Amino acid sequence: MASMTASRHYHHGDLRNALIAATDALLAERGPDSFSLREVARRADVSPAAPAHHFGDATGLLTAVATLAFEELTTALREADARGGTDAASRLREQGVAYVRFALRYPGRFRLMFRDGINKDDTALALRAQEAFMVLAEGVREAFGITPGQALSAGAWTALVALWSAVHGYAHLAIAGRFDRLGGVGRDAFVDATLQRAIGLVVDGVIDARPRGETPRPSASE
Repeated sequence: MASMTASRHYHHGDLRNALIAATDALLAERGPDSFSLREVARRADVSPAAPAHHFGDATGLLTAVATLAFEELTTALREADARGGTDAASRLREQGVAYVRFALRYPGRFRLMFRDGINKDDTALALRAQEAFMVLAEGVREAFGITPGQALSAGAWTALVALWSAVHGYAHLAIAGRFDRLGGVGRDAFVDATLQRAIGLVVDGVIDARPRGETPRPSASE
């Protein structure tokens, strides 16, 4: 993302990134429900018409920010997948942890990515969202021993939905403050203490429920 601090004037080529940066800052502070093009223009120190010139309307600007957010999530998931090494369960656990960490680091972006108010039919947005989803899908494919190009089995699809639902729900609970007082240690300490174990339980349960004959296949790095 571009710097959150907008300078007084922008060259034409910098204005788009300046508007995205201002949007990102506003989302982080107030969330998507308090978004306005006028406030974005004020923060970027440009005319109220400038956002519409580049993005058409509020939906266009929010869609651009959501698209970038999915790109960043995909990068975070791929890096986590690599950290997991050659063990399929470890790779899925790392992905789950990275998913929640992304939400905690960028709560405004994360809420935006999965809400109304963006153009979900936008080609670039749909592509970036699919890329993020496929990182997790490939992790499940490996855990179930399904070769690339082969359709996911019913059990693998169930596992994929269960894992995504679990980490997504954990992320939303965390950014909504539902963990802030649990254990008497505050949200960050609670998340640090429980996240790995909570995601691990889900991953282990999914893999333990794998039908007979479906075993992890070696990762591409082996």
